[in-house]
Amino acid sequence: MTSEVTQTFEVEIERILPGGVGLAHALGKTVFVWLAAPGDRLRVAVERQQGNVLFANIKEILSPSPVRVEAPCPYFGRCGGCDFQQLTYDAQLAAKAEMIRDCLQRIARLEVIPEFVVHPSPAVWGYRARATWQFDRQEKTIGYYERASRRVCDVVECAVLVPELREALRRVRSVPWAEFPETMKHLEVVAANNEVSFAPEFDNCETRELSLSVGDETYAFNAEAFFQVNQELLEAILASAFRDADGQTAIDLYCGVGLFTLPLARRFQRVIAVEANPTATRFARRNLQRAQLSNASVVTTSVSEWIRHHIAGVGPIDYVLLDPPRAGAESVVIKGILDARPKLISYISCDPATLARDLKKLVEGGYHLESLAAFDMFPQTHHVETIARLRPNSLEH
Repeated sequence: MTSEVTQTFEVEIERILPGGVGLAHALGKTVFVWLAAPGDRLRVAVERQQGNVLFANIKEILSPSPVRVEAPCPYFGRCGGCDFQQLTYDAQLAAKAEMIRDCLQRIARLEVIPEFVVHPSPAVWGYRARATWQFDRQEKTIGYYERASRRVCDVVECAVLVPELREALRRVRSVPWAEFPETMKHLEVVAANNEVSFAPEFDNCETRELSLSVGDETYAFNAEAFFQVNQELLEAILASAFRDADGQTAIDLYCGVGLFTLPLARRFQRVIAVEANPTATRFARRNLQRAQLSNASVVTTSVSEWIRHHIAGVGPIDYVLLDPPRAGAESVVIKGILDARPKLISYISCDPATLARDLKKLVEGGYHLESLAAFDMFPQTHHVETIARLRPNSLEH
């Protein structure tokens, strides 16, 4: 990097890109600026350079964007958890919609994108019912990783947590360090109905079983199994995923504790749900049993392994729902779905970039994007939940 580039310089932020960074151009290069707002005029300093792209931090706000607000959290800018607190909530929603469109155009190469909106969260603070708290024994800090590092930002209070988890964080921080298990480097916590589950257990913090009703279904789970962060949006997400879906056979991939499996079992004659986490599948089976749904089976194995060895023997498939982790679906999973040729696919994603990568493969494999829906499951962050529904270009098998 030249000495000219290492000096501070002025930029104007054009828009927010996928990943939450602000886009600008200066010195003949593309500049990505952390924690920016569209329309900001800033003085920035380069943190690093990658090819023709400069990654920069804000040194001075010369002229703030009309959509810039004062971040209320004292850890904002250091803690890696939230990166949109500088934006009004309307601007957050607009930025997330633009991120989805950008990824579908640039990565998926889609020329026509269905109309959609990002459904707002009922609560923009105090919504998060699940968290992972990191521990640094040497520094005696508890909180979240700092941005782009493995240093733990010591967090006393977190405004995006539901009240039960805010109280749980205070409880955890009051425990003497000698009482924590020596091997514990992080703590999983989840809340529902005024109760909290911890994993691993320690002191008087138990991995207790929780229960939550979503629409007409009731789910049991604990902190050892994944459950969605923003529980207030789950009913709307279920309705969007299952709109006009019914038939003989449905496949639920990365099923967790059965959030989608139960309503699928009420719409289809046969459901096969696949999940690698044995604690999650144990809950999924119990949730089905308590709902008196005997037409669904839950398989404990990785989705890629099940696709490799079993999907071909299922027979005709009407519907596939997949809700993979942020990294998206493995290539073998996408290939297996294409080979099975289901009549309808619902792909639920928390990362527009990996969604677009996988949609490109599905579209090239003979499917078209029928509809999109998006939900702001993660206010104050750049993350967004998207549901893409696809149908084959021809229903002939």
